[in-house]
Amino acid sequence: ELKKTPSNRKSKKEWLAVHLGLYFDETARLCHWHIPQVHFLEDWSDGIGLDGTASIIQPLIAPLYDGKSAHDVIGSLTKLPEGDFDERSTFDLVRNHWKKLDDNAWVKAIHDGVIPGAATTITPTLAADLFKKPGVKPRTPSGKGLELLLAPEPGVYDGRFANNGWLQEWPRPLTRLTWDNALMMSPATAEKLNVGTRIRMLRSGGEHGEQAADMVQVKIGKNTLDVAIWVMPGHADGAVTLHLGYGRTHAGKVGTGYGFNAYQLRSSESPWVLDGVEITKLNKEFMLACVQGHHSMEGRDLVRSDTLHEFEEFQKDEKLQDKLKKKGLSFATRHDHLVGFEKKEGAERATPLTLYEKHHYPGYRWGMAIDLSACTGCGSCVVACQAENNSPVIGKTEVTRGREMHWLRIDRYFKTGKPDEKATDPLEVHFQPVLCQHCEQAPCELVCPVEATAHGDEGTNDMVYNRCVGTRYCANNCPYKVRRFNFFPYSDYETPSLKLAYNPEVTVRTRGVIEKCTFCIQRIAYARIEAAKEAMDELSLPAEQRTRRDTNGVDGKPRVHNGSEIPLVRDGEVQTACQTACPSEAIIFGDLNDKKSRVTAMSASPLNYLLMGELGTRPRVSYLAQLRNPNPELTPEKKHEGHH
Repeated sequence: ELKKTPSNRKSKKEWLAVHLGLYFDETARLCHWHIPQVHFLEDWSDGIGLDGTASIIQPLIAPLYDGKSAHDVIGSLTKLPEGDFDERSTFDLVRNHWKKLDDNAWVKAIHDGVIPGAATTITPTLAADLFKKPGVKPRTPSGKGLELLLAPEPGVYDGRFANNGWLQEWPRPLTRLTWDNALMMSPATAEKLNVGTRIRMLRSGGEHGEQAADMVQVKIGKNTLDVAIWVMPGHADGAVTLHLGYGRTHAGKVGTGYGFNAYQLRSSESPWVLDGVEITKLNKEFMLACVQGHHSMEGRDLVRSDTLHEFEEFQKDEKLQDKLKKKGLSFATRHDHLVGFEKKEGAERATPLTLYEKHHYPGYRWGMAIDLSACTGCGSCVVACQAENNSPVIGKTEVTRGREMHWLRIDRYFKTGKPDEKATDPLEVHFQPVLCQHCEQAPCELVCPVEATAHGDEGTNDMVYNRCVGTRYCANNCPYKVRRFNFFPYSDYETPSLKLAYNPEVTVRTRGVIEKCTFCIQRIAYARIEAAKEAMDELSLPAEQRTRRDTNGVDGKPRVHNGSEIPLVRDGEVQTACQTACPSEAIIFGDLNDKKSRVTAMSASPLNYLLMGELGTRPRVSYLAQLRNPNPELTPEKKHEGHH
């Protein structure tokens, strides 16, 4: 209708625009009516997968509000043979569509998730003229100005998730920015345009301040947009990138008013790549929230990385291996200087001479190993941890003060060929997930005046929230900077719908309390209880038939604690939230007293090392050094290396 010329276009009184959506957003405000939509997890439907499999979609919870689905809207506009409009419920509509299924088949289809015999064969074909269509047809660069790439934002995508606080506050993998998008460019392009970023220490009073970024005006034809810049090492010279999805004006309480609207520069003729871009520096700056400088561990040897070739050569050199083994060193730690450490025969690694009380764990000894070769820095673990443990969203202002509440962070490091970090040097990016290390000799435990942080009998570093008085001595004494403090009552206790979002197994903390990673202790407790219940049920069986007997003790005998056998928690039965969310399986959790567990095998690897192990804290979290396998034909030889 809008494409028609004014002469034959209907007047606004002659047509009706109705918007069905979850939000009263920008599109809804241009329509005559807005219908609140029910969430897809609150209603019935059906669908066909990419492989042609048909399935029934059933609601997970009853609707929280009186929303309507697309089925309801179509039904209200559809007349039945009797002359009335179709007012049947969504369930009745779906059930009637699959009326060929009897009651048993219907229940089975819902239980199994698929409908037997209802698969549709889908044969995709490539459109022969795909690249001839507008918007997809490759364009010949004009050679004028810069090239602009528009891309979906990693968190909010095209803007549909802008009102999700978890995704807004999730640090982006490379930029580590939160709550905003920015025009990304290479260091060489930024230098040419005379733009950059600076740290403002006094504006918000935060320990690390805000990132003040120069503003520029981007002009493409008649379209212009004022946007903040972000210098991105590794970005192509002569081009800039701007993510879609920000600059929303009616996204909701969380997403409105953040970032810059890249859609103002977009056109249907070239929706993704635009050339001939003119960029002019403006005499103003914009404050961005970047978390990379927060909770800094001050430049120690944190990330261990080498090539697969070097590791293979190390494995061939048995003399070097024996020499290092006597010192308690391995491939990943071969350059360490462990002063004040001793290596006892049969021990996994050298341990520091200490005045700490030694702990004994006859039962479980929980630990974690993180494979840096597998970690892609995607950040799924960060959001999963936040959802599992009721960690609050605090907003952009508080993030700029270094107060983000994520229990797990992913530190990002750039590695260049030479210390001067020229744009022409080879560049590598390294990611390192950092959480509470659950130290065997934890510095935080010694300084807490009320024993709010204490050492558990299974090796975990526990937090007792109702003891904490907020001195923050523990956070000051933690070399890993993984403890978080509630400066304000960030958590919402009043909104009914938000109460349903909290995990009932985890305490919701309030103002003035220190919190941190607990190794998902609630999941450990659940697995321990279930194992004990099954062990009780097996008491009537002969010993050799009991599946919950733990034979990891001395000489293969069951482990005993306080005179009772310890029921076996099988390897893999306890998985932390971060582990379950990791798409590359970089995080492994388990019982270090279980000789057959994956975490025990990873801890014994020559690639294994402890984060700042030279401090003698004896972390329960260990890392596997990153191995890269570069193509020698593509990668120039690097004689000098430096971390930045």
